[in-house]
Amino acid sequence: MAIQINPLVCTAFNADFDGDQMAVHLPLSEEAQKEAREIMLSSKNLLKPATGESIAMPTQDSVLGVYYLSKVKDALKGEGKIFGSEQEAILAYQFDEIDLQAKIKVRISNHKLSKSDFDSDYRSRTSIVETSVGRVILNQALPENFEFINKELKSKDIKAVIGQIFTEYGIDETAKILDQIKKIGFIYSTESGISWGMNDLKIPVQKKKNIEEAYSQVEEIEKQYERGLLTPEEKKDRAIEIWKNAIDKIGKSVPETLDPNGPVFSIVDSRARGSWNQIAQMVGLKGLVQNPAGDIIDLPIISSFKEGFNVLEYFISTHGARKGSADTALRTASAGYLTRRLVDVSQDVVITENDCHPAGDHPQGDGNIGFVMRRKDSEEFGLPLGHRIFSRIALGDIKDSGGKTIIKSGEVIDRKAAELIDEKKVAEVVLRSPITCKSKSGICQKCYGYDLGDNQMIRVGTAIGIIAAQAIGEPGTQLTMRTFHTGGVASASDITEGLPRIQEIFEARIPRSKAVISEFDGKVSDIVDKGKLRVIKIKTDNELVEYSTSLGNTLWIGKGDLVARGQQLSEGDMDLKELFSISGLAAAASYILNEVQKIYTENGSDINAKHIEVIIRQMFGRIRIKDAGDTAFTSGDIAEKITFAEENNRVKKTGGKPATAAQLLMGITKVALTTESWLSAASFQETAKVLINASTEGKADKLRGLKENVILGRLIPVGTGYRKQESRANY
Repeated sequence: MAIQINPLVCTAFNADFDGDQMAVHLPLSEEAQKEAREIMLSSKNLLKPATGESIAMPTQDSVLGVYYLSKVKDALKGEGKIFGSEQEAILAYQFDEIDLQAKIKVRISNHKLSKSDFDSDYRSRTSIVETSVGRVILNQALPENFEFINKELKSKDIKAVIGQIFTEYGIDETAKILDQIKKIGFIYSTESGISWGMNDLKIPVQKKKNIEEAYSQVEEIEKQYERGLLTPEEKKDRAIEIWKNAIDKIGKSVPETLDPNGPVFSIVDSRARGSWNQIAQMVGLKGLVQNPAGDIIDLPIISSFKEGFNVLEYFISTHGARKGSADTALRTASAGYLTRRLVDVSQDVVITENDCHPAGDHPQGDGNIGFVMRRKDSEEFGLPLGHRIFSRIALGDIKDSGGKTIIKSGEVIDRKAAELIDEKKVAEVVLRSPITCKSKSGICQKCYGYDLGDNQMIRVGTAIGIIAAQAIGEPGTQLTMRTFHTGGVASASDITEGLPRIQEIFEARIPRSKAVISEFDGKVSDIVDKGKLRVIKIKTDNELVEYSTSLGNTLWIGKGDLVARGQQLSEGDMDLKELFSISGLAAAASYILNEVQKIYTENGSDINAKHIEVIIRQMFGRIRIKDAGDTAFTSGDIAEKITFAEENNRVKKTGGKPATAAQLLMGITKVALTTESWLSAASFQETAKVLINASTEGKADKLRGLKENVILGRLIPVGTGYRKQESRANY
């Protein structure tokens, strides 16, 4: 039996039509049917919880159909004709009086016009718009009062239109519109007759010239090397640089070579399928590839796939192809393991209350009350600040440079407010954050903000820990497979940097390329080279401090520069534990957040900051007992903050001396193993050790998280199964 599913849900299910199988679930009880109808139905899950963007989006053929429908060409049948209404234009098209893509003029109802169609006094308005009948047909699929879309629509434009419809009309109307756009897309991609032929792929004329120039430059470098002016490494680096420039030039000439109305251009330009990089390999040249060790081979493949490779080129390309396949096989497993660790560390993080009332709601942004996000950090990896802070609650008024309040303290930053913050170029904002939430267990609604799955305030009982783990883990799997899609073609940011770096951060390991951090405020008095090391001497108020780094590392400071405590002095990655001990929780948390978002953004994945913040909260979720006082702890014990607070409260009530503790920063594996729930820890790793320790200490499991309840076959304490803490304690 074949199961028919709506093509719009394929992205969310990661389904394609090459033999995929799906299970059919039959909800039996009234409650199960109610959940399926009201919560699980695909039309109620249009947004991706990781980013807040629509996941039920037209793709491939649908996108191509909409692009074809919205494209306008010159000198087609009926060009210049004027029609009194949209229906009249459609009728003329049906009677073959005008072409679908011909430039025509149509009278549009005034309520459909955008602001740009009005003059400054809003009186004199023109309702005759230059458009095409294709665009008129496309607008018929949109809501009645929605502004007339009069431009060529590519994949990202369709996404923006759907987002606008969702904001203005809500989820039910958006579901209907999505179906109409999908249907219209399929109809007109069929009608377009777009198909792919070998002759549509034309080789750029200037390719030969670019290759000859590169060869002569490489020859010059070879001569310099033979004269002893260059080292082998310099020779290789310069040759690679020359070839990269030549490949870029040829790549840029590829779209110009193709017919802008042709099938290849339409498919790639609409973003229906493929990329210009793939077309450049088909008609330009394959370019530089990597050997199995990940090093770039400085002998590029000059031929394109259309021209065909010679024997040597074919042999070299097998290196990259094999590397791609091996990477896919090996790294998919490590991305899956990262997801498992993230789930384990965050599975008990649930929304437990409406508001944690941080002390007087006074914004400090010091990692204790409020979390600061800065524009300059966001711009470093190409994300607008507004995009990063959308759906969050402001802690303290957000003002523009003139002192005018944009958002008041305690208000939610919606799409309009986020756009305004970007427009006014606000330098930094202080937000409520999961990292600084004061809730004893879980996180409060105000510190989390909107649920990105439906753009409403997050509900009490939502399993935000699991959502965060999946939001971070799922693109991790795609990061691993990135090499697979380009067949091992050399690129600056290969995934070998991406995933291991993410693991390095979340496990709080010492980085492979460690940067030097200044522990004091002072002035650089001298920089000297000693053998293979470079020594930085910093004069503080009362002493001379020396830091050493590898000779090859680039320094970010010079002699005579003033340096601040916690400042990075050389290139490389900061050691999180060192940064935490020098600069404190806020600086370490901010660094983790920016680094993780940077890696994902560079690889084309967008994850909302709040998911990463949930994991960061867990990394800072343990403390080490310094003085046990009259509590049941012993000095040196590692405990959860909630257990520490409960034990101290118990001792205070009896008039005893409470314990004191120091904040820790731990990697996710260690955090998962030091959880109070021995059932959860034992089902994660080191089962025998965890169970032996739990039994010798006589530990009790309070069944707060999800895993413990799943193990015992109980209803999990989230969503519709969520019960208040008090009633659960009596259960």
